Parts: sequence; structure tokens; C-alpha cells
Amino acid sequence: RSTEISELRTALQGQVTALQAQVTTLQGQHGLAGGPTQSELPEEAGDST
Repeated sequence: RSTEISELRTALQGQVTALQAQVTTLQGQHGLAGGPTQSELPEEAGDST
């Protein structure tokens, strides 16, 4: 069991790393490397009033 858990953990860590890389790439393409902008969260901006 412990081997399966460690293997699953390694696989998940690999997927997370890949997702983080994709997010960084997408942010760079859209010029949002600084983080999320208000235009990216219209629902929250509308609910804040």
C-alpha cells in the first residue's frame, strides 16, 4: 500500500507541476504575469457593490 501511495503522490506532483507550467505560459501569452486582473473576475467585481 505504501508504495502505491508514494507512486500516486509522485504522479499527482507531476501533474500539478505541468498545470503550473501551463498556467504560467497562458499568463505570459495574455500579459497577466502579474496575477489576476479585475477584468478576469467580472462576477466578483459586480458582487462587491
